[in-house]
Amino acid sequence: MSKSVLAQIGALKSMDAKGLKARWRELFDTEPPPYNRRFLESRLAYRVQELAFGGLKPATVERLAALATQVGGKATGRARIAQERPITGTRLLREWQGVEHSVTVRDDGFECQGRPYRSLSAIARLIAGSRWNGWVFFGLKNQRVRP
Repeated sequence: MSKSVLAQIGALKSMDAKGLKARWRELFDTEPPPYNRRFLESRLAYRVQELAFGGLKPATVERLAALATQVGGKATGRARIAQERPITGTRLLREWQGVEHSVTVRDDGFECQGRPYRSLSAIARLIAGSRWNGWVFFGLKNQRVRP
């Protein structure tokens, strides 16, 4: 790697959030996404190298596209959530402050106390009285992010 590329990547660590976002605008010509610092730094470092040394070779891009098609593509957003969600009809139980709460998974969302909800987070907020990640609240997702 050239010294200027290394210096640019090293400088990312010492930038504050405002600086990282400004650098994002320079390198991508778009508004930065609302992600954490670690994501911004890693994506900016990749972009600096991409601009200096070139991106993926066309053959590699084609191969990746072929592999994605072969395995059915990558599910994102709501499609990914639908793949991860429990099977329709599953009952989720959660005890909160001595009271047991039951949630039923439906095709179009969830049901709690006879009312439909679009997300587990809305139900967790109803039960706990504060904002919670519904998947964490009901034990479907570990609270710690694994490296």
